Amino acid sequence: MELSQDTKNILGLQLPTDPRWVDLAGISLEAILTDHAYCEQKAATTCISLIQRYAEREELVKALAPIVTEEWGHFRLVLQELHKRKLKLGRQRKDEYVNKLIEFQRKGGAVEDRFLDQLLTMALIEARSCERFKRLSEGLNDEYLRNFYRRFMESEAGHYTLFIELAETYLPKETVRLRWAEWLNYETGIMKDIEVRGDRIH
Repeated sequence: MELSQDTKNILGLQLPTDPRWVDLAGISLEAILTDHAYCEQKAATTCISLIQRYAEREELVKALAPIVTEEWGHFRLVLQELHKRKLKLGRQRKDEYVNKLIEFQRKGGAVEDRFLDQLLTMALIEARSCERFKRLSEGLNDEYLRNFYRRFMESEAGHYTLFIELAETYLPKETVRLRWAEWLNYETGIMKDIEVRGDRIH
């Protein structure tokens, strides 16, 4: 799916990550890698759920099927990194950021409204992950991990734009843009309120 210039222009997080986060993450590698692994796992399973729920939407199924494989591959890469460093995969923790995004989803009303919000939730998660991976690729002291996270950053950049493109495939572009602006404003509030922790990707 080719990314349009218009789509590129409507994307953009409004609040950057607190610079303290990278330093905290650098001293909590086991925790941050564990959380990262579960983020990749949840991304894969969420795409599977979207395919199951909207199986009649052919473009969505074709676009998300390879993302499932890619995200699961990322999960395995992070597991390998943990094992290489003789670190353990800890237990999955509550993801306050994602839970707050889910609270903003429209639960009732039109099916198309719920569908749009599910896609935009994924777009935001991927966008913020991309931004966090960029911070790690620039700010960690470990050169290998900087390169490790640069590769993830490049992958996530393609993912978050894909969800916007999918929304525009099935819904009017203006509808998508207006709701995306609301999501960006809401996400800014989350980032202002949420605690800065080095043991979480989000």
